Amino acid sequence: MRLSPRIAGISESATLAITSRANELKAQGEDMVVFGVGEPDFITPEHIRQAAIDAINDGYTKYATPASGIAELKAAIIEKLKSDNGLEYKPAEIIVSCGAKHSLYNVILAACSEGDEVLLPSPYWVSYPEQVRASGADVVVIDPEPDSGFRVTAGQVRAAATERTRALILNSPSNPTGAVYTPEQLEAIAEVCVEKGILVISDEVYENLLYGDAVHESIAGFGPEIKALTVVVNGVSKTYAMTGWRIGYAAGPQEIIGAAGRLQSHSTSGPCSISQKAAVAALTGPFEPVIEMVKEFTARRELICSMLDEIDGMKLARPDGAFYVFPDISAFFGRTVGGRKIESAMDFAMICLEDAKVALVPGEPFGAPNCVRLSYATSREMIEKGVQRIARMLA
Repeated sequence: MRLSPRIAGISESATLAITSRANELKAQGEDMVVFGVGEPDFITPEHIRQAAIDAINDGYTKYATPASGIAELKAAIIEKLKSDNGLEYKPAEIIVSCGAKHSLYNVILAACSEGDEVLLPSPYWVSYPEQVRASGADVVVIDPEPDSGFRVTAGQVRAAATERTRALILNSPSNPTGAVYTPEQLEAIAEVCVEKGILVISDEVYENLLYGDAVHESIAGFGPEIKALTVVVNGVSKTYAMTGWRIGYAAGPQEIIGAAGRLQSHSTSGPCSISQKAAVAALTGPFEPVIEMVKEFTARRELICSMLDEIDGMKLARPDGAFYVFPDISAFFGRTVGGRKIESAMDFAMICLEDAKVALVPGEPFGAPNCVRLSYATSREMIEKGVQRIARMLA
């Protein structure tokens, strides 16, 4: 059967595919350790769950919510962006979608088309290039310099830009690397984008998951010119352990946000009414549960990094944010494990899955074929068990 050429070329999410296979093995009785999907293992805080229960009991379960998000939630987002990021927006400059991934998709389709180029720093989240290709635009990958901490420079952005360049996708803190751009790096990139009129799609969904001295600043905050060229994308999934609630949002120029809203009105309509009420409680309620989660993520980060550092050949840059480690495992290429030769990150991941019963994600879909991604959004017990299994497999 004939398919749309745009859609036929889109690959399945490697993260979800690995997790699906791990769950199949679990169902067959295998004792699996899953470092795959980026999902906090904490339960959603009680006050947020209660807001959803109240919405159900109040009958807030109908179609009749605006396609781009309810006014109460938009107001909470506007206040959050003002108080946390120093950014001011109007309701018409906000769209609420079914997760930050959905917001990104709507914005990319609204802003990009055939003939455009979208700059994409590597390593990148697996869905960015597929979403760009769905718009008809071309992906231009920018590889970071060695020992850069997985951060591209303003000079590299300038060198990659052409007359066709429409947008730059920036993700800080990063999935998969945990890298966080410094304010100085962001300001320099902002200057290039303003000079060349490049739209910045800034994915900031991990902004509250920071470690050590790392700080988060939105690139939109470096003056009115770059703000007018930036769409900030965020959501409640990672910060508030609300991945299944599917609420994300974008803030930016009214023309792009309005177009994204029209697209959404004909695809999903508005996000779940109950989840929107829960998101209001998340953004306006106490922040202490988030602080406690970050404390635990900090301990897990130290545990997984120290254990991986003890494996000879594993090269690791400690993440400054998010909840992933992204070690370089190329030292193991050419080694035979269990009768199978490791020739790629995909081979490494599949041998871990089938032999060690550990699910992790290969680096190829992230644009980093020498690396693998492990999520430490799981218990310390699972971290210890999983890394010990990998170490035994490689011993």
